[in-house]
Amino acid sequence: MNRICTPRANPARTRLAGFTLIELMITVAIIGILVAIALPAYTNYVTRGRLVAMTNQLTAYRTAMEQYYQDNRSYSTVNSITSPCTDSTNWVKSWGSNSTGYFSLACAIDTTKAYPNYVLTATGTSGSINAAAYTVDQSNNMATTSFPTSWGGLANLPSNHGCWLMKKGDSC
Repeated sequence: MNRICTPRANPARTRLAGFTLIELMITVAIIGILVAIALPAYTNYVTRGRLVAMTNQLTAYRTAMEQYYQDNRSYSTVNSITSPCTDSTNWVKSWGSNSTGYFSLACAIDTTKAYPNYVLTATGTSGSINAAAYTVDQSNNMATTSFPTSWGGLANLPSNHGCWLMKKGDSC
């Protein structure tokens, strides 16, 4: 039984290539929803990355201070040319600059006490970490002295919290 296929007398109307307006609007709505969810998450991710870089540099700064103390048995001469508290050429070559595009590092030394001490501070200078500041001292007492306001700041954090906050909603 051979069947011969012949075209119909009234062929069905063929659909033209392309998208309808409703299909296009649904696609735009889906992309808009995805962007509304993904953009804040990405911004928080970038901020957390910058905070980690800031605390890593602060930790490296503290390690350099402790090495200086081990070598010299004092912090009193720490402002010399080889000191990690100065932005000297040796410091820049050994540990990196004390200022980047997003934060700056500072060192305060108090030699008036029987046991000299120091406080190292990292402060956000631009972008999403502009309001962040972290400190660490010779006893490794860490503190978050300010936090990005977009993440709620330090409203509910006690002053002696002893840790570095690293993400939105973080607590010690």
